[in-house]
Amino acid sequence: MSTLRRSLLVAVAVAAVLAAAVAAWTLAPGSDQERSASGSAAIGGPFELVNTAGETVTPEDFDGRYRLIYFGYTYCPDVCPSSLMDMSRALDRLAETAPAKAKRVVPIFITIDPQRDTVEVMRNYVENFHPRMVGLTGSEQQVKTAADAYRVYYEKVSPEQYYDSEAAADRSDADYLMAHSSYIFLMGPDGEYITNFKFKQTPAEIAEGLAQHVEPQ
Repeated sequence: MSTLRRSLLVAVAVAAVLAAAVAAWTLAPGSDQERSASGSAAIGGPFELVNTAGETVTPEDFDGRYRLIYFGYTYCPDVCPSSLMDMSRALDRLAETAPAKAKRVVPIFITIDPQRDTVEVMRNYVENFHPRMVGLTGSEQQVKTAADAYRVYYEKVSPEQYYDSEAAADRSDADYLMAHSSYIFLMGPDGEYITNFKFKQTPAEIAEGLAQHVEPQ
């Protein structure tokens, strides 16, 4: 087997292991351990990021709309594109049965890898998914602030940690994976947390959840 093919196979395997480990390690958003004194889930908050047009974006820019938010990165080999595709298909399903509700939901993809996910990279990437999907990036600190507000875990994984010496030697410093939690958050038109969808929930299940929580205008 060639070094390149072996590296690709290892990358996919590592991503799957990381996703499973993070899912087991991270507290599910909205659980009792993550609720504030008021009883509402302590998820969400202020952030300042940059969209694919290079414009500064804050939560207030989405006031009046439900937000379906996913944190990931464009170089993710499987978990992120799968989750974003599930979001897109769920919105398409909702549009077929409840178009007034679907129009009130804006899908948002926030990178946890701003080092590689520039405005241009994000713009080209989100075009592969829902036509209304918003891609957001920013500085390392801006991204950290947003991730912390949503209690999202992420960490850079260097090649040396998971590849054999031969495979690691073939990879550049920019060729790394990101371990991260994988939840899709549903936030209300006021920015308050409503619920979340876990990795591998089907588009039908996500669409059903949206239909239950989203109110037409």
